[in-house]
Amino acid sequence: MRAHPASQHSAIPNQLFANKVGVVMGVANKFSIATGIADVLINSGAELAFSYLPDNADKMEGRVKKALAPLQPKVMAPCDVLNDESLNKFFATIKQNYGKIDFLVHSIAYAPLEDLKKRTLDASRDGFLNTMDCSVYSFIACAQRASKLMNSGGAIVTLSYYGAEKVIPGYNVMGLAKSALESAVRYASYELGPEHIRVNGISAGPLKTLSSSALGVSKIIRHATATTPLKTPLTQTQVGEATAFLLSDLSRAITGEILHVDNGYHAMGLSILSPS
Repeated sequence: MRAHPASQHSAIPNQLFANKVGVVMGVANKFSIATGIADVLINSGAELAFSYLPDNADKMEGRVKKALAPLQPKVMAPCDVLNDESLNKFFATIKQNYGKIDFLVHSIAYAPLEDLKKRTLDASRDGFLNTMDCSVYSFIACAQRASKLMNSGGAIVTLSYYGAEKVIPGYNVMGLAKSALESAVRYASYELGPEHIRVNGISAGPLKTLSSSALGVSKIIRHATATTPLKTPLTQTQVGEATAFLLSDLSRAITGEILHVDNGYHAMGLSILSPS
């Protein structure tokens, strides 16, 4: 299988996901976290199906096809997570092609730019509801449908960020949504546990993606890299490896967890001083 050109060599065994089928939702372009995750999974033997956001001009479909071309996906189908009919149709397509699946990766979040740039206290009602719908309820809706297709021992992973726990200036209303998302992970892990399906989240450090560009991510990445104990920039491949771990049988006793993959940034308190 061919690796994505932007990827690094992965430390995940190349047959860890042999005979495993999964769904990855949230690829927007080659820089997406979901793209890095997919790259690691496919190069570890997984068969993947993908969703893309439909639009009238088919721009998103073309962008996602270009990003996924090196991975040669068998299934890539439209899905608007804000529309129940679209969700039902997407997962019906998954069932038709595969019958059963082994895992789901949910890497979807959105906040209207005008509300994201406002103080949290100034966010509009519609903007807040839209953010929560797309960033939190979409996870619930996708997990509900995917779990019905999962083999025993299945796994679900979603993507969060440190702004769910602490104030990150500029993250604003999205921070509230990520807090709710992390809570949803815990509740879903409890409710799906009896079906032997695990649910976890990755709290990834800052990465350059389409959505993070609105937050001035380059400055945030420089600060995080200088602050982390490891003093190295994070990569999509590293997030992909951690996601693969949580999806694999190697983590079969882990559920309801939010795993920080940020080179240790979350462990730091005062970041102004450095050891002499």
